[in-house]
Amino acid sequence: MYHVLAVSGYKPHEIGVFNEKHEQLPFLKKAIKRKLSDLISEFGVEWITISGQAGVELWAAEACLLLQEEGVDIKLAVLAPFMEQEEKFPEKVKELYEKVWLESDFQDYITKRPYDSPAQLKLKNEFIVNKTQAMMLLYDESTEGTPKFYLEAAKKKQESTDYPIFYVTPDDIEDMIRAEQDWN
Repeated sequence: MYHVLAVSGYKPHEIGVFNEKHEQLPFLKKAIKRKLSDLISEFGVEWITISGQAGVELWAAEACLLLQEEGVDIKLAVLAPFMEQEEKFPEKVKELYEKVWLESDFQDYITKRPYDSPAQLKLKNEFIVNKTQAMMLLYDESTEGTPKFYLEAAKKKQESTDYPIFYVTPDDIEDMIRAEQDWN
């Protein structure tokens, strides 16, 4: 049983998503929701933990909130690395962040101050990995991006304890596209 799941992945620009109208985004969001739902059912996940980073983390938070609306017993924690993280976000992303922050079941700042050092981001990765029992990650090691830092922290934890990493893969997204095409 993995009761507390960290979720992360690419930021939007790292995967070529520059607005909500991107044609692949609905399928990506559905793949994230399906993977979360599967992990909740299969492993008894009770908490989804994110840092509130734009992209996969906020999309996973949206999926978690939808699952709650559907009656799934899941809680959402937002552990932001620093105060005022959303201030640099584009307006639409900022609105989503604020919605997720307000509707989450738990929210806190890992460092109780605004951004002042990249060390806060490293601390965030280590802190969230240490507070969780497994990770769901949208990441392909052949396409580098910011998730590699979470992955490094997770692999370090794996050296001393059971800490599975569940990937959302391009195949998961393709499955959503195929399912949609079959439906229509």
